[in-house]
Amino acid sequence: MSALDWDHNAFYHRLLLRQLPDGLRRVLDVGCGAGVFASKLAARAEKVDAVDKSPEMIAAAYDTTPDNVTLLLGDVLKEPLPEAGYDAIVSVTALHHLPLEMALPVLARALRPGGVLVAVALPRTDLPRELPVELLALISQRLFGLTFALLRKFNGGNWFAHEPTHSAMPVLLDPPLATRQVREYAAALLPGAQVRRLVFWRYFLLWHKPSD
Repeated sequence: MSALDWDHNAFYHRLLLRQLPDGLRRVLDVGCGAGVFASKLAARAEKVDAVDKSPEMIAAAYDTTPDNVTLLLGDVLKEPLPEAGYDAIVSVTALHHLPLEMALPVLARALRPGGVLVAVALPRTDLPRELPVELLALISQRLFGLTFALLRKFNGGNWFAHEPTHSAMPVLLDPPLATRQVREYAAALLPGAQVRRLVFWRYFLLWHKPSD
């Protein structure tokens, strides 16, 4: 791994957190990995359920998450999620591991009326349609990496360095859906959902479930 590599997932944590309202009681973290984002959610919510299919990731998460995070080893499509049980459902780089046509209805049912579903995930490369953003990402990746490396060296702090468990994290190198295809699924299954491409090889999905 290059010294200029950095954590794109952590870079988008703030974007996800900004979408969440105050006063959260129960939140679901889908594909929690080593629990880094679940720990941030735990500072915003009374209770966080964090689920992941990887035993290695769940084991690592036990070492980092606070007491109000419940860790679940399993498949979110098979776990008995409480209907309308969550004020918010979040996911960092996990939805592309799931069949979206199955995952979105499951998550929608688990979200209470008025709740929010927000996620970032990897899109399939879509050339030439997304050529400008791909070029921007390639250029900015190195510039940001150099900037963050210098900040870590001279100012201290994490500055989006990869977590120690990064190499053990399950990776899907060929995501099945381009951003435009995700947008089509979301429009059909989550009316009113927003889907847009982010620069650093992620798409962003945001949906507010209608209130009763």
